[in-house]
Amino acid sequence: MMPVGTPNTLATETMADDVESLLNPTEADGIFRDSAECAGLLLFVGALLLSPQTPRPKKG
Repeated sequence: MMPVGTPNTLATETMADDVESLLNPTEADGIFRDSAECAGLLLFVGALLLSPQTPRPKKG
């Protein structure tokens, strides 16, 4: 039973906790990368794909 004189105290505290959790959500589990790391990885993979093949000895 709620104390006399403060009927909305519990509801106000619960609502304040809900608002606080909406304003500061926890991060989802997963892997997050920043844009500089992604750009560096993209440049590295692009350089590997565009590099010439290694020379092979001629048979003959």
